[in-house]
Amino acid sequence: MEEIQGLINAHEQFKQTLGEADKEHKAITGLAQEVQSIATQYHVPGGIENPYTTLNAQVISSKWADVKQLVPKRDQVLQTEVMRQQSNERLRRKFAEKANAVGPWIEHQIDAVAAIGMGMQGSLEDQLRRLHQYEQSVVQYKPHMDELEKTHQEIQEAMIFENRYTQYTMETLRVGWEQLLTSIHRNINEVENQILTRDSKGISHEQLNEFRASFNHFDKNRTGRLSPEEFKSCLVSLGYSIRNDRQGEADFRRIMSIVDTNNTGYVHFDAFLDFMTRESTDRDTAEQIIDSFRILAGDKPYITAE
Repeated sequence: MEEIQGLINAHEQFKQTLGEADKEHKAITGLAQEVQSIATQYHVPGGIENPYTTLNAQVISSKWADVKQLVPKRDQVLQTEVMRQQSNERLRRKFAEKANAVGPWIEHQIDAVAAIGMGMQGSLEDQLRRLHQYEQSVVQYKPHMDELEKTHQEIQEAMIFENRYTQYTMETLRVGWEQLLTSIHRNINEVENQILTRDSKGISHEQLNEFRASFNHFDKNRTGRLSPEEFKSCLVSLGYSIRNDRQGEADFRRIMSIVDTNNTGYVHFDAFLDFMTRESTDRDTAEQIIDSFRILAGDKPYITAE
């Protein structure tokens, strides 16, 4: 709007000079007529020719007529551009007002879902219920995204490429929306898997919290997943002995193949939980067998058929 207003101001200043310019035009044509009259009256050969210019009264009058026609046309062009710019400005403000509400809403939802994904807020059933609530709220909020998409389409058709009233673009909002949906669905799937693991292996709520606390401790960036190095550190902290040699590397690769079957390069909590409970169960079973042999053997290092 500042640019078009500058053009309008310049045009108005130009129009203010037209009165003086018209007086000069009349003076020039008057002089030309006087010269024509004298040359005709006294039969002066070449009397109307002017060695100092190629212009004559007819050419000047023709150009002046063009100017007088162009001025109102320029007025119309500028007015049309003002209306276009005003319409663009309304579209910018309309999009920005909505985007400045939708953007923070999406960010807040993402943070809230991530907090649930950390697994330290209530039971798994509570987490699952809340995730489904967020899933439903996203469905109910979808008309706001649809409205933004419609306004964005109008903005594209108007060839508007910048919007100083918001930091959000339609592309960033779409990415955020998809990230929110993906996060909700992934967390729902992970919590459901955790419930299955818990129920099938008889894990208590306290044990589950201990596993989650260990996982979260090494998830420094709060991404909901562990890198191989973070996972290795977590295993060591839980008492696993991973040797720092080729055999240790081979053992760790075997473990990674179990917890990261799709070779994503990361370990998610449901896979971590499944592995830890499997390992715990195996160790418990072995320890129970050893304890049973100790009871049967008494003080002897062996048992007999009796």
